[in-house]
Amino acid sequence: MKQVQIISDPKILGGKPVIAGTRISVELILDRIASGMNVKEILKDYPHLTVSQIQAAISYARNLVINKLPRSKTNHPEPTTLYTHEISR
Repeated sequence: MKQVQIISDPKILGGKPVIAGTRISVELILDRIASGMNVKEILKDYPHLTVSQIQAAISYARNLVINKLPRSKTNHPEPTTLYTHEISR
């Protein structure tokens, strides 16, 4: 059986999904990737993480998108609003 790598506990960061055993949120990992960081750079900033944990965060987010986004019933999906942001590192 695989070890749970992403948890959501109301007592940790208000219930945000985090990497198990840490207070590092999936959101933080995704923000780092969105800012252009690669896995090696994230590991440099958070040396107690593993590649597997970062991959689990990405996979968790991917599964949310796959399971939550409505599927268009036509070949012409509605426009999507894209948001941009900057984060400091």
